[in-house]
Amino acid sequence: MPKLILIRHGQSQWNLENRFTGWWDVDVTEKGIAEARDAGRLMKEKGITPTLCFTSLQTRAIKTLNLALEEMDQLWLPVEKDYRLNERHYGGLTGLNKQETRDKHGDEQVHIWRRSFDTPPPPMEDKSAFQMSDDPRYADIDVPKSESLKDTIERVLPYWKSRIAPALKSGETILISAHGNSLRALVKHLSNISDDDITSLEIPTGQPIIYDLDDNLKALNRYYLSET
Repeated sequence: MPKLILIRHGQSQWNLENRFTGWWDVDVTEKGIAEARDAGRLMKEKGITPTLCFTSLQTRAIKTLNLALEEMDQLWLPVEKDYRLNERHYGGLTGLNKQETRDKHGDEQVHIWRRSFDTPPPPMEDKSAFQMSDDPRYADIDVPKSESLKDTIERVLPYWKSRIAPALKSGETILISAHGNSLRALVKHLSNISDDDITSLEIPTGQPIIYDLDDNLKALNRYYLSET
């Protein structure tokens, strides 16, 4: 039975500061480090044994994966990093405090930007201090100026189909450390969640989600790993 483990990175500095993060590279907090280590310890205690890992090109997801694997005594596992597992790009909202943005634009507009399925935030300006086009990680791709959840899904799912799904079918047990919206894309696909319902799905930081899959990668079970 193929098994897939999903984990959202531990709390980041901008999670703590209530700022839109997206593709901007911020580190995890001390709480985020503890969340990652706790996730690894819990997986080890529950006998979860991944054989192959995937993560994004963003520090908070990479570090969460490494800390969890360290707790599991499995830092030697192969890891593939790809921008298609990056967080949704928040465009011109990147770096802004969420409450201040609500005060300026109104709760309704910010809710649309954050939670609509196919309405992206305003595009990032070329002169923005948070533009990533010169980052060497993204030298070979066109960095988006903004993404809706739909846009994020449209880059995640081809990667799932080309790399992750074949690995699962070949017998690998896979651990993915990624982000709230890139993981929403996978959960939507695997659990057949509607466009309307997926926008309200909250994925907590540092808490492993386990999928038991059949041979065709249809979800048999989805549950959060817990102490009990």
